[in-house]
Amino acid sequence: MLGFGTLTKKVFGTPNDRKVKAVRPLVEKINALEPEYEKLSDEGLKDKTESLAKRAMGGESLDDLLPEAFANCREGARRALGLRAFDVQLMGGIFLHQGNVAEMKTGEGKTLVATFPAYLNALTGKGVHVVTVNDYLVKRDAEWMAKVYNALGLTCGFVYSDQPDEEKRAAYACDVTYATNNELGFDYLRDNMKSELDQIFQKQHNFAIVDEVDSILIDEARTPLIISGPADDRSELYKTIDAVIPSLTEEHYTLDEKTRNVTFTDEGNEFLEEQLRVRGLLEEGATLYDPESTTIVHHVNQGLRAHVLFTRDKDYIVRDGDVVLIDEFTGRMMAGRRLSDGLHQAIEAKEDLAIKPENVTLASVTFQNYFRLYNTLSGMTGTAATEAAEFAEIYGLGVVEVPTNREIARVDEDDQVFRTGAEKYEAMVKEIKKAHENKQPVLVGTTSIEKSEMFSQALTAEGIAHNVLNARQHEQEAQIIGDAGKLGAVTIATNMAGRGTDIQLGGNVEMKVMEALAADPEGDPEALRAKIEAEHEDEKKAVLAAGGLFVLASERHESRRIDNQLRGRAGRQGDPGRTSFYLSLEDDLMRIFGSERLDKVLKTLGLEEGEAIVHPWVNKSLERAQAKVEGRNFDIRKQLLKFDDVMNDQRKVVFAQRRDIMESQDLSEITGDMREQVIDDLIDIHMPAGSYADQWNAQGFYADALEQLGLDVPLIEWMEEEGVDDEQIRERLIEAADALMAEKVAQFGEDNMRSIEKQLLLQSIDGKWREHLLTLEHLRSVVGFRSYAQRDPLNEYKNESFQLFETMLDGLRSDVTQKLSKIRLMTEDEQRAMAEEMAAQQAASAALATPNADVLPTPTAEAVAAGFDENDPTTWGNPGRNEPCPCGSGLKFKHCHGRLT
Repeated sequence: MLGFGTLTKKVFGTPNDRKVKAVRPLVEKINALEPEYEKLSDEGLKDKTESLAKRAMGGESLDDLLPEAFANCREGARRALGLRAFDVQLMGGIFLHQGNVAEMKTGEGKTLVATFPAYLNALTGKGVHVVTVNDYLVKRDAEWMAKVYNALGLTCGFVYSDQPDEEKRAAYACDVTYATNNELGFDYLRDNMKSELDQIFQKQHNFAIVDEVDSILIDEARTPLIISGPADDRSELYKTIDAVIPSLTEEHYTLDEKTRNVTFTDEGNEFLEEQLRVRGLLEEGATLYDPESTTIVHHVNQGLRAHVLFTRDKDYIVRDGDVVLIDEFTGRMMAGRRLSDGLHQAIEAKEDLAIKPENVTLASVTFQNYFRLYNTLSGMTGTAATEAAEFAEIYGLGVVEVPTNREIARVDEDDQVFRTGAEKYEAMVKEIKKAHENKQPVLVGTTSIEKSEMFSQALTAEGIAHNVLNARQHEQEAQIIGDAGKLGAVTIATNMAGRGTDIQLGGNVEMKVMEALAADPEGDPEALRAKIEAEHEDEKKAVLAAGGLFVLASERHESRRIDNQLRGRAGRQGDPGRTSFYLSLEDDLMRIFGSERLDKVLKTLGLEEGEAIVHPWVNKSLERAQAKVEGRNFDIRKQLLKFDDVMNDQRKVVFAQRRDIMESQDLSEITGDMREQVIDDLIDIHMPAGSYADQWNAQGFYADALEQLGLDVPLIEWMEEEGVDDEQIRERLIEAADALMAEKVAQFGEDNMRSIEKQLLLQSIDGKWREHLLTLEHLRSVVGFRSYAQRDPLNEYKNESFQLFETMLDGLRSDVTQKLSKIRLMTEDEQRAMAEEMAAQQAASAALATPNADVLPTPTAEAVAAGFDENDPTTWGNPGRNEPCPCGSGLKFKHCHGRLT
């Protein structure tokens, strides 16, 4: 008998079915336009783009333009790439345009799908960002799909790490820009550290399509992007503490693998105190609980985490003397990424490497808050359904499963569970050998470099030729995956998330052609391609006859998505294939989630050595365990986001303020308001409301007015006048402060003064924001303890961070006012001394570059002007801040005689 839920689904369809059904009329409209667009010339396609863009910029909605735009884009892609998009690909494009996550299985052509919504949204002239997971895919996809955009009259660029500024600026100015999530996030932070508008790369955040959206918006969302600068060197401290950690035993600490947390026991604390006293890090009589020991405790905790929670060749590798982190979800190296809070240095000490200084945060943002800046966000992946709740709650994204073009013919076998890891590996090698003898290509999925290399040794011992893909072979990634579908190929790979290259049965034709052309540059490309395509067709038939790709996984990952991504490598575009997971009770997931009970059951059942238990119930039980882990990880990310949201509100205010300052030509009104606010604050301090004249602090007020406002006025006499009140003192101070600034304007020139105000404001905001970020980091690390006093840490963090932000703004006003009041032109002696110093520096650098060259100053345009004397600043007029200094030093004016002191 059917359940009620099953019955309603049969009658009404699932919510997903209804979404798919709703877009079918749009697909039919696009198809109906196809004959009309086929008749257009190549120029006609570009003219159509121009016409659609005019309508979009004229206010016509993109939804109304969608059928025509998609029809034009489909025809452009057919001509440029020889690929005609299937109806399901058009559907995927529609869902992306609507701001959804489109779940499309591996091999369904997601790269082409992205061109449709990208083209449509680029018609507004506001730019589109297509986001992928690594620089290789950015370059590959951009160069490949640029043929489509160019055929339609649009520009396409790509952004990569360490790209020259001019090239990057041009890439962001294109209609469609391909970039990695990391580079976009870092460029956003860098943009908000710039001091000139024309230096900014990302003008606006209009529409983004995120490829491998689950990897970027879910897996990587736990790690914020941080731009940092070096702090004090503490390398000796890390080394000294690292020498203590190996002497700890298991009774000295408690390890919780579920939460990846490790804490010292009381015995551990006593042992540590004794060891630290011996090494002179803890004074006699001092304990780890003393406030003065906070820094030592922090370093000891990080040292313990480095040794217990981080394993070489699983969590990181050592390459060229550096600790390079490995992404647990994709198995890729994360070059340039460093763990924060001293943890990376603790790992460097553990591996006996040179310790690089810790960093202080200059700017940071989470991927969640960065991608929520976009007016419309969308994404695509092969596996998103299991995280639909998180996409909806955090990003407001719906998840739609797009039907495959052909029915999936893959067979997913039930998991096989062995009692020990040794039995499991032995059974897997037998299974690989059996498939290899049948010439069936095999993909072996592992969870770490160590395990992939262990399999490699076992297969080598059996004489089975194979390829290994892990973080060590990162550079050969595309080649290894391209070969993985060949007849009899065996490939061992760590996680397959976001690999970006499909495993094609019989091998990758394009790669075979490229190899053949490289081997025979003089050969006829057309003849070579025809020959390779014919050979490929024969090999593909043989692979299909052998059963297609066989995916054999050595472990379940804590996330069902990662398992599904691995499964999805087989059975692409209706091909046959099979997948199987071989597990043991010693696997991390099984061990953490109660394998002891299962072990007892298996012993009772009399399970023989080498035998496996295979049952759908085991699969269900494992999926429930994975769902629990996913739920816990979601809670961690949600909590991280709640705290970051507090900082994000402040970040938006600061970044918007910076943008306003850069866009303004005259900031004198803002700096004037700041001066008045500082005067008001000084009056509140030294002439409190409701106090009598004999209670006023005249001496303190005079000292502060001199220090903060640069005003040497008879303030003490003013305050002793009969009947004077705070309002009169305020007016006199404002008048004196305004007069002082007017003098400085006359001295420096109007334009120079406006430029000085702008630079001072930006420098002060950046300095105060850096200090504020550090304070918030410290607050975040201690606020959790408030829960012991029955107070909500999040509310405590909100309240205190708001107070800290107010304090920062007060400090900013005071800082800017004080610096503006103290700027002055340098005296002739100071100018002469600086000119000599600059000349000496130039001579030294020129001598280093060309040892025999004579150092001659470059004459400036002003130097030949009538009445001009380079030694007399009074004859210079008002040089611009960025112009060469008239003294002939060759430096900009702002770095030479115009330097602020």
